[in-house]
Amino acid sequence: MLFVGGILYALEIPNYFNWIEKKTASYNGLRQSLYKTALALLYFNPLWIARHLLFIALLSLHWEGISWQILTVALWSFLANIPLSFVANYTIQNKINNRWRFLASALFSAFMAIYYAMSKTWFSL
Repeated sequence: MLFVGGILYALEIPNYFNWIEKKTASYNGLRQSLYKTALALLYFNPLWIARHLLFIALLSLHWEGISWQILTVALWSFLANIPLSFVANYTIQNKINNRWRFLASALFSAFMAIYYAMSKTWFSL
């Protein structure tokens, strides 16, 4: 996962954060803050979580864990963590300088990686 985060996520997340800045530049105040937060939440959606769970299964050689059930687990995982993700993404997008957002997001993502791995157990049907 270290290599996935260091290569794939390191390429796409800073670009997305820069896009958020451009997309929300015409807004001000609370509207801009909430828009930035919503766009960040949209990025870290159930499909992103499912991809993360897929990488976990692939890299840990748990082939039996690769099924369509990953999507269900990812959806429930996403819904359950919305309050925490909202606060974290609000802080990352609105309180941290753009230069440091990827690092802040990476630290939060490291914490969430543990949650995603555990969500496979918690939300499997």
